[in-house]
Order: sequence, then structure tokens, then C-alpha cells
Amino acid sequence: MREGFYGYLDAVGERAKMKGQKLTKAQKKQQREEERRLREEEEARLQAEREEQERLERERKQREVEKLELKALERREDELNELHHLLEERKTAAAKWKSDAAEAARWERYLHSDGVPNPNEQQEVNSFVTSWSDDPKLNITEVFQKCHIALQLVEELEGLFDESTDPQKIHIYQEALQLLQELIHSKINLACVEILKKANKNIDIKTGNMEAVVEDEMMTLCLWANLQKSPSFKGLNFEEVNLSFQLPKQLVLSDIAVRILHTRYDHLTLLSRMAHPRTHAARRRSPAGNKEDLKDSSVQEAEEDDGSQSQRAKEEVQSVQESEGRKSARSRRSRKSSAQPSDGRRSEIFTQMEALDASAKESIVLELTPTVCDVQVVDLMEYTPLGGVFCYDLFHLPPQDKKAGTWIIQQSLGSELEVFPYPTAQSSSEEPSLVGVSVTLPNSVVFCEPPHVARWDAQDKQWRMDGITDVSFEQAEAKVSFKAETFQPFVLMQKTYVNLPFQSWELRPLGQDSARLSVNGALFNLSITVKDDECMLQAEQERGLSHVAGRWMSMAALQRAMFNAGVNIFVDEYTDCYVSSLDKDPLVERAAYEQMALCAASCAFSPSKWNDECGAERLVLQACEHLDPGPVPEGSWSLYLLGAQRSQKLELSEDSPGFSSDHHPGSEFHSTFLHMLQDNTSPEGIAKARKSHYLFVHTVQNLLWATRPLVYSGTGRKNTSSVVE
Repeated sequence: MREGFYGYLDAVGERAKMKGQKLTKAQKKQQREEERRLREEEEARLQAEREEQERLERERKQREVEKLELKALERREDELNELHHLLEERKTAAAKWKSDAAEAARWERYLHSDGVPNPNEQQEVNSFVTSWSDDPKLNITEVFQKCHIALQLVEELEGLFDESTDPQKIHIYQEALQLLQELIHSKINLACVEILKKANKNIDIKTGNMEAVVEDEMMTLCLWANLQKSPSFKGLNFEEVNLSFQLPKQLVLSDIAVRILHTRYDHLTLLSRMAHPRTHAARRRSPAGNKEDLKDSSVQEAEEDDGSQSQRAKEEVQSVQESEGRKSARSRRSRKSSAQPSDGRRSEIFTQMEALDASAKESIVLELTPTVCDVQVVDLMEYTPLGGVFCYDLFHLPPQDKKAGTWIIQQSLGSELEVFPYPTAQSSSEEPSLVGVSVTLPNSVVFCEPPHVARWDAQDKQWRMDGITDVSFEQAEAKVSFKAETFQPFVLMQKTYVNLPFQSWELRPLGQDSARLSVNGALFNLSITVKDDECMLQAEQERGLSHVAGRWMSMAALQRAMFNAGVNIFVDEYTDCYVSSLDKDPLVERAAYEQMALCAASCAFSPSKWNDECGAERLVLQACEHLDPGPVPEGSWSLYLLGAQRSQKLELSEDSPGFSSDHHPGSEFHSTFLHMLQDNTSPEGIAKARKSHYLFVHTVQNLLWATRPLVYSGTGRKNTSSVVE
């Protein structure tokens, strides 16, 4: 047809030439119409050919997919059973090891007592409190030493308080904590009285006033006694500890003493949490539509740990693999779905994430009850106090001894410090002047942004940000200065999730039972190396991390240490309220971390930009075999699509113009990510992964679940703040 068309044109042109005439308008019009008609016919023919080819290709791919699905279905039960066995074997061994280690620690404590009472023995705690209360020794150094023992006990009690689910025990721990904290500060106050009574015997020659600094690894005590009462006095800098204060004129002529007590521990925030507990109990709707209360996630987790490890592992695998097609939403939204396991049975137990984030069969709404409506009250989920508490106090100066001849006249005094009220109604009809203070950032903390300052409201047991003015931060000196309306305890605060979400991450093996999780956070980068059951932090930020970085410790200990140092990359049930994240099915996500941990000795993993475009029920990540401890070579990565029903290798790449779920040519489908990876792993790599120690696998699982990089990364949040040096 195409040749005929051009032949017709040639014939018309030839006849025109033979006659020596040009084409008429009618002939030209006829020619153009014929050209258009034939062109449309040609395009239609080509389009039909393309559509037919595409149809045949779709049918071919569909037949191939159906063939692969049938093949995957035939081996599904074997793959699930094998995965279940691997998970059960390691979880059971890890649980037994944990139980044995706890028992060994209790026995070791019994044999080699370090003087710290057993927090689980109420009688021992009471005996310690009574004995110290009756101890007349008030030397500040000895008091500090005794405080260390009490603080060790406080730390252990706080751990028990956080973990306990027994209301009676919680009440006992709470009372013991409050009693110990009150006793610690009572003893410090009594020791300060003894120092201030003898202020005139320790006068500074330059100023004529008393200055005293006592410091150890847990506390710094700065005392100043106003003996000279000089009208020109404005303030004082305790140079050796980088603490300073400024006083208004109303105070410089008074018999006063100023105390700045910096405790490296935070004894007030726990009081606030106990006085204003968060209400975060969820509601779930059963398939029948009945509402019933869910237990707090911590209770659920504790009960699971006490339950059958074997049954829980099997139910987790089965629940994950049989939940394809459900519509997930985050726990902060309503979730609705009607998907059921293929065998028609409803899972008899809930996994930790089913209780926390909800399963496909439930509808859960997470509710946070604010403590008060005042926006100036600090939200202790959004902000975290760092570096301990600074107690900024003003006291009446005790009367000093006077010498009269050979006699020393000493006024009989009480043993308590007497607070000097400021501001007072009698001082002036005008507004009282503000008091000032300057502190250097504690060297045990990393502040990623200029810190916030909050003051303690003793009446309401809350941290507040009102009443603090003229806050300034000198980055070069790492110094914070501000003014306040009165003397109160204060803390430096940072946003809890300031380093989330991650910009990127990578988990790669370093050898047998060793791997490293590297994280590029929103503000700074770090890595955590796992070796057997221990972890070590490495960070580009040096200041504030010397006591944490480069040291091997348990996963739980490292998490606490990093959190207290302001280097938080860990998430909890509240993180969604403050950080943007990807909407993913938590069960599929949890299964991915479990199987990544099983292969962490021989495979590397990293994020994919397509993870945000594959839907809530599926995950996309990059993976490859990597037996060399060095960096992963460029071009080694392959993309994998993970779902509840199957996992597959994708034809897609990070440079592809758009997302496609087409499988990689020559690859197969598997019911688990573990078996999918094995198709692309050498026998050496498979053997290395299978030899992984259960403690290594357990630790990597916990690390991945604590950070949840598949959900809290690649969300596009921009943060241009720099790390405070």
C-alpha cells in the first residue's frame, strides 16, 4: 500500500511534466487528501501492530508470572517452615541466654556486694535510707560519695519502674525513687549549711566574699556568700567550672548566699512523668465491630517475652506471610481491613507490632493526652532534657561566728537552708529586676541545635519555657546565657527526634557475626558496629561523645547512652507525631528486619527511592551479597520488592524513569525475602549467614527495629541546621 501511494504520486507528477504543466489547485488538494488518508491508514496499521505486540508481550509475561507464582506456591510451605525454624531457633536461644545472664548477674551481685542495695528488696532499700538519714556526717566530699551509691540505686529503680507492669510494684518503686531523691538533696542542703556557717573563715582575698567549688563526676556545687555587700557587685564567674551568675541591685546589699548545683542526673523530669502520665492506650475494633481496650504496648511486650517463644515466632511468620492485600495505615490513623489468613483462622496471639501499630484485622487510633493546655509547658515527648539539672538557688546567709576577746559567739541555728524570697512585695513597688545565669554546655552531651532553656515549676511539677528571657548562645564557646524572673532549677533541652528522619542508611557485613549500620541523619552522621551481642558507636561528632563512642556495650546500654547524650536515632510509639515517615505495613516491615538480620553476615542492604512509591503493603530496598569488609562497590546493588505473600527481584534500577514491579528476567518468586536473597547469594555467602550466632542475629534485629530505617528514611524532610561544635 505504501508503494502504491508513492507510485500514484510519481505517476501524477510524471504526467504533469509530460504535459509541461504544473499541478492544479484541485490536483494539489486531491494529492494532500490522498496523502493524509494513506498516512492515517499507515499509522493505524502500525498502532495495531504495536498493540498486538504489547498484548502478546503482556500475555507472555502473565503466563510467566503465573508459572512463577505456581512454582512459588508449591514450595511456599517448605520456605515458611524453614524461616520459622530459623527464627524460632535463634529467638529461643537468645531468650535462654538473656534469662541465664540475668540469673548470673543476680548471683554475682549476691556474692560480691558493692554496697548498693538490691532495688528488688524493699527491706534493703529502706535500711539504706534509714542508715543514711541517721548518719551525722555532713562533710561535702563524704556526702557526694554517699550520693553516688544512692544514684546507682536510683538508676536501677528507674529501670524497674519503666519495665514493671505490676501496679503494686510500680507504686513501691515510685515511692522509693521519691524518697531517695529527697534524701539526696536533703543531705546536700545540710552539707551546704555547714559550709555557709563558716563563710567568714574562707573569704576570697580579692573580693572579700566567700567562693567555694566542689566537683566530682556526678555533681558540681558552686557556693557564693555575700559578706562584703558591695553596691558595685554585679555577678561572679566560677571560672574553673564555667558557671556564672548576675544579681540585680536589690540583692547585693542583703545577707544572701547563691548556690548553683549542677547534677549530671535529672531527678525532676521523672517526677513530671509520674505526676502527668501520658495516656496512650489505643482502641481496637474487632471484625465483628466490638470495641475493646488494648493494653499499653509496654505491657504487651512484657507479656510476649514471658510467653512461648516457639509459638510466637511461628505466629509472626504465618501472620506476616498471609496478610497480603490488606490496607494498612499508621497507628495514628484509622485502619480498616477485612483480610484473613488463608486457612480462615485468626491468629491466637498479637505480636508486639500488632499491639503497637495494629494488624490488618484491627482499627487503632493512637491518642496523646496533653498534660495541660498551656503551650509554654514542655512536651516531654517532643523535647528531652540533656546534661542534667542546674539548681539556681538564693538563700539567707546564716549568721557568722563572732570573736569577742577570747570568746567565740555562735548563734544557735537550725540545720536547714532558708530560702531568700525573690522577688518580694516589700522590695519595691516597681517590677523586680531579672536574675542572670550563664552555663557552658555539658561536655557529655551533643546539642545539634542551639539548646532551649526550661525552668522547673515545683507546684505543678512541670518544665516550662515561659519566664525565661534574653536567651543567647555563643557557639564558639558553647555557652548559653539567659535571664529569669526568679531563682529556680533549669535544664537545657533539645528536640527528641532532631536527627530524624534519616537521609540515607546502609547495613553491611564486616565479617562473621559482625556488621555495621551507617546512618546519615537529618543533622549528623554516625554508625553502629555490631559484634556478637555488643554494639559500638562511631560518630563524626567528637564533642560530647567521648564517654560513649568507641566503647563496646549491650544494645540496650548503648541506646540509653546515646539518648542521654543527645544522639538519638531511635523511634518509639510517639515518633510519628513529630517526624514525617513512610506509610508501611508494620508486619511486613518487622518481617523484613528479621530476615535482613538472618543474612546480615553476608549481605548488604541500603534504601531505595522507590520505597515511597510501591504502596503501604510492600517495601523496596537494595541488597547484594558482600563478603568483603570494605565498602560495597558501585553497581553491586539489586532492587527487591517485599510483600506479605511474596518477594521478588526487580528489573527496576534506581535510575529508572518510573516505578515498575516487573520482576528481573530469569529470576523467580519466593514466599520469603530470605529465600529470595539466597537465589542471588553464593554457597559461601549462604553458609556464612547460616553460621551466624543467635546473639548477633538477635542484636541486629533489635537495632533495625529500634531505628526502623525502612520507614524513617527517604521522606524528603529538609533540615539545614548544623551540628553545634
